Amino acid sequence: MAAAAAAGVHLNHIARETADVKRLASFYEEILGFERIETPKFGDFEVIWLKLPPFALHLIERDPRSKLPESPYSAPQPVGDIDPKAISRGHHLSFGVSNYEYFVKTLKEKGINTFEKTQPDGKTKQVFFFDPDGNGLEVGSWGAP
Repeated sequence: MAAAAAAGVHLNHIARETADVKRLASFYEEILGFERIETPKFGDFEVIWLKLPPFALHLIERDPRSKLPESPYSAPQPVGDIDPKAISRGHHLSFGVSNYEYFVKTLKEKGINTFEKTQPDGKTKQVFFFDPDGNGLEVGSWGAP
């Protein structure tokens, strides 16, 4: 096996383009506990940087001229009409929590459509759902690394 071209690789940030930066930032702050961090000014479009150590999430106002899809699940129907079961094999970000049952209860109380499954080991539980822009999310009972 050949050596990788890069050394010391680590995840720095994930960027999400959105039509509503404030709405998406509020979701990630409220649901997953991200914190806003200092964000440089990039010009005539809005950007909010969030941090959940060890990485950051950069929310960037969507360029109306962009030909890229908004998210892998962008569709004419509202996110609430898309079955989150499809996320388990599709594009998604994944997080682990130490309070899995409480977390899932909170999602349901907020009216967020979810799909849950338990791995064959009978211990690992996962919940799949969408953020307000239709980006797939997974949260598992893995706890802290």
